Amino acid sequence: SVALDWFPWSNHAGLFIAREKGYFKDEGLEVNIYTPADPSTVLQTVGAGRDDFGISYEASVLLARAQDVPVVSIAALVQHPLNSVMTLKSSGIDRPSGLKGKKVGHPGIPGNEAMLDTMLKKDGLTVKDVELVNVGYDLVPALIGKKVDAIIGAYWVHESIDAENLGFPVNVMRMEQWGVPDFYELVLVANEKTIRERPQVADRFMRAMLRGYEDAIQDPQKAIDVLIKANPGAISEPIERKGIELLAPLWKDGIPAFGWQTKERWADFAKWMQDNGLLDKKVDATKAFTNRFVEEARKK
Repeated sequence: SVALDWFPWSNHAGLFIAREKGYFKDEGLEVNIYTPADPSTVLQTVGAGRDDFGISYEASVLLARAQDVPVVSIAALVQHPLNSVMTLKSSGIDRPSGLKGKKVGHPGIPGNEAMLDTMLKKDGLTVKDVELVNVGYDLVPALIGKKVDAIIGAYWVHESIDAENLGFPVNVMRMEQWGVPDFYELVLVANEKTIRERPQVADRFMRAMLRGYEDAIQDPQKAIDVLIKANPGAISEPIERKGIELLAPLWKDGIPAFGWQTKERWADFAKWMQDNGLLDKKVDATKAFTNRFVEEARKK
């Protein structure tokens, strides 16, 4: 079983291709891909062994390990942050300093306030210079309805397209360009027991998944066809057709193989989280991830 972090979208395309084309079956696996009723529980269900694999976030993995949840990232699905700050183009605000005195909508997720503060400090302000408004997940409606002047927590490969399709083009401020350490937005996780006692399952899963993502990289629009077929009525085609063209280059940007992770990226982000009071205790970032299964998959 693979527990998704959100409803199926283009970032999950490689998984659905691997299932559709029989790549999992070639490895002797029958794979159930599903969205939990509460996606925030993915790390708990994987940590407890109720799910074999799950999709989560680098920050969440570090938080979980600080709480002794035995989860490990075995592949990075996307090499850079997707979370961003967005404003309407009509506002003329295209950098953090332009947010002084403005309302910034957020979804109430831990870490977004610290990310915003880092971005603001890079441009001469702090989070005290803005008014934070918890709008839940209604980020785009809050922005285009002008309840807030900016939003954070929105993906620049998804919500930006949603807003533009509604007739409201946006400015995007990417986090890694404004002081937040570059991080892996989505990661595939397994628990330590699976890695230790059932490595052959992780090996076979990874081989199949990598084949699926290589196909998606080669033909992103065909990947959306597969995604729509696998999830009828659940995919926003106008968003995903455009979004995957932005997303696909990030799957392998600057790395030797899909899924690759670096010690520096994990260590830098863990330090940033600790410096910003997001981790209760020091976490050994080198134990939060492994390239073992990506390396094995590349040999086949």
